[in-house]
Amino acid sequence: MEKKDQRIMVAIDESQESMYALSWCITNLISDTPSNNKLLLLYVRPPSAVYSLDAAGYVFNTDVVDAMEKYSMHLANSVMERAEAIFRNLNATNINMERVVGIGDAKNVICRAVDKLKADTLVMGTHGYGFFKRALLGSVSDHCAKHANCPVVIVKHP
Repeated sequence: MEKKDQRIMVAIDESQESMYALSWCITNLISDTPSNNKLLLLYVRPPSAVYSLDAAGYVFNTDVVDAMEKYSMHLANSVMERAEAIFRNLNATNINMERVVGIGDAKNVICRAVDKLKADTLVMGTHGYGFFKRALLGSVSDHCAKHANCPVVIVKHP
């Protein structure tokens, strides 16, 4: 029986936990043999600040909005560069990698990206929040484990 090439998505952000999950994925899920397997690196940017008037009545001019957008793009590129450094450090040159940047609420963007990009597996790190923090803040990894339409591997940083 012929083995199907896999599309593995790794959700990354600025955290050590997500970079550890990427490293774990490369080391444990992706074989050393050349193949057409694809690793999809997904970074989710927060929605752009399009509000012209905030609750206190301040107006953001276009320079402020442009500066915030530039910072957001810089952050996305910085995270992707850190991820690519992990590839180089692990000598993962045989991996076919694709960068994907989404915009919006992370848990919803990740689940939609799994469907849209036809990911076979989703790999995520976890911040390891306790019950109370998770109840107050919510958990992106918990949401994705329940709602993503593929197996989800949640990697805990040691």
